[in-house]
Amino acid sequence: MKRLSNSVLHELPANVHRPSYDRSKITPGILHFGVGAFHRSHQALTLDRLMEQGKAHEWGIIGVGLLPSDARMSDALKAQDCLYTLVTKHASGKFDYQVIGSIIDYIFAPDESEKLLAKLVDPAIKIVSLTITEGGYSFDRVTGEFDATTESVAKDLQSSSHPTSAFGYIVEGIKRRKEAGVPAFTVQSCDNIQGNGDVAKKMITAFAMLKNPALGAWIESNVAFPNSMVDRITPVTAAKDIEIVQSELGIEDHWPVPCEPFFQWVIEDHFPTGRPQFEDACVQMVKDVMPYELMKLRLLNASHQGLCYFGHLSGYTYVHEVMQDKLIVKLLKTYMDNEATPTLSPVPGVDLAAYKNQLIERFSNPEVQDTVARLAAESSDRIPKWLLPVVRELLEDGKEVPISAAIVASWARYDEAIDEKGNPIKVVDPLRDELIAIAKTQRDNPSAFIENKKLFGELANDVRFSKPYLEALESLHTVGAQKTLQGLVA
Repeated sequence: MKRLSNSVLHELPANVHRPSYDRSKITPGILHFGVGAFHRSHQALTLDRLMEQGKAHEWGIIGVGLLPSDARMSDALKAQDCLYTLVTKHASGKFDYQVIGSIIDYIFAPDESEKLLAKLVDPAIKIVSLTITEGGYSFDRVTGEFDATTESVAKDLQSSSHPTSAFGYIVEGIKRRKEAGVPAFTVQSCDNIQGNGDVAKKMITAFAMLKNPALGAWIESNVAFPNSMVDRITPVTAAKDIEIVQSELGIEDHWPVPCEPFFQWVIEDHFPTGRPQFEDACVQMVKDVMPYELMKLRLLNASHQGLCYFGHLSGYTYVHEVMQDKLIVKLLKTYMDNEATPTLSPVPGVDLAAYKNQLIERFSNPEVQDTVARLAAESSDRIPKWLLPVVRELLEDGKEVPISAAIVASWARYDEAIDEKGNPIKVVDPLRDELIAIAKTQRDNPSAFIENKKLFGELANDVRFSKPYLEALESLHTVGAQKTLQGLVA
């Protein structure tokens, strides 16, 4: 069977949308670090939409992989002329197939460092965008300050001009552009972090200050870091997805991307050196992203945390299975209405009640096949950024946090790495060993997990948080997840 490539596009079935534009005439304008499923279901799709309209032909994407594990993506995309299939899965069972052509090259940095540095200096590159996960920004989970001890960052601070991290490459690229008289590119974060552009600016500037104080000050004054909010549920590509694409398209695609129909991208309109016409591709360009960000992070992302640990402990594998559990659905609704919503500002053009109902529908889509395990991964990077800000804000306002505290307790119980039937739980987290070791002591020392100041600061000392946390944890230990849920939502 033939492999997906430019040469087979004309052979695809009529129901498969494919690039109608001449890809050979697309030139690069964006360099993107972190080409995973989400980037390909979201940002790359947006540029493809514009290219289909005859626009943005000078805004082709060059993808960048930094980690040894990115070799798989490099091999998959390069063998397919950087084409891939986006599979949009509707709850009705209808699937839409679309081949995306906006990524025109891929650089595997461990093998192509000089090529990457040359592209960073190329005046045609006007935007450097990022989906490097919440943990890729090297900031302290409690204080929000730059952490120079992160392995890749520490290595780059010692190296003169041979970077390995996204920060290292970005700062070296800006340095070389400045020396060559080339205007700085815009740095566009697309990660799930409150004020992602502001965070990117703070961390990259801090990195640069340690490397070259004068350059750091110049970056702070001259480089744009627009905030953005991105939203589309995009599960990990499963073997079944590859098989479906092969069957429906009659070609091999070694890394298609499944996603839900919902799409939202809100961007602060601050691009001094130019940008694509994002607004012509269903993107909201605004002056202030913050209300949209908080809505998404505290309702969608934090609710994902609310369902994943209780869901796993209750025996579920897929998110849509969890959403058949009325107790967990009621837990999410209670959290969203009573704890998250009071911390939100009005969101222009959004009916929050409708948005929350839509979230329940989106989580319940059986075709997406999103896994509980995906949502439960990287928790030490997610909970402090998505849920704990809700806790702190409510406590400052003198309000109670019973559901948020119980969600944290469910995480602590999950990190014991053994489920209620005695089966092992595969905990995926940058602090995995440390957190499992702590969690395994909490039957003797129930507050051990939240005494970890690196994650929780002083929250363990606030009885308004620690009391409901300890009650939920004890209940999880003595009667299990389902009866704990009954008590929480009774």
